[in-house]
Amino acid sequence: MAGKVTKKTTKKGSKQPVRLYAKGVILGYKRSKSNCYANCTLLKIDGVRTKDDTKFYVGKRVAYVYKAKKEIQNSKFRVMWGKIRRSHGNSGVVRAKFNKNIPPKAFGAACRVMLYPSSI
Repeated sequence: MAGKVTKKTTKKGSKQPVRLYAKGVILGYKRSKSNCYANCTLLKIDGVRTKDDTKFYVGKRVAYVYKAKKEIQNSKFRVMWGKIRRSHGNSGVVRAKFNKNIPPKAFGAACRVMLYPSSI
């Protein structure tokens, strides 16, 4: 044995909070030159660069959290829920379907890609 093993000590309660979701950005609707498909939303997830990377996120839940003026149940925040359906193109963009179509005001806004339901 070469040396003494020391135990690393940390203060209780000084841990950083753990983020249980991946960050994403709402890009817009799936579309062609003249047609717009509002029931299919395109998302860019942080750290996802290839089509193979998107396979992990298929089936995961997506939350678009936004702030409204009117307070409901002591909160001004609302959530729109969706689900990632498939990949879109080769650069790591995914298609998601939300319960209600995402409003165009949300384009460019942040969303949360939950790490559940898990397939591993």
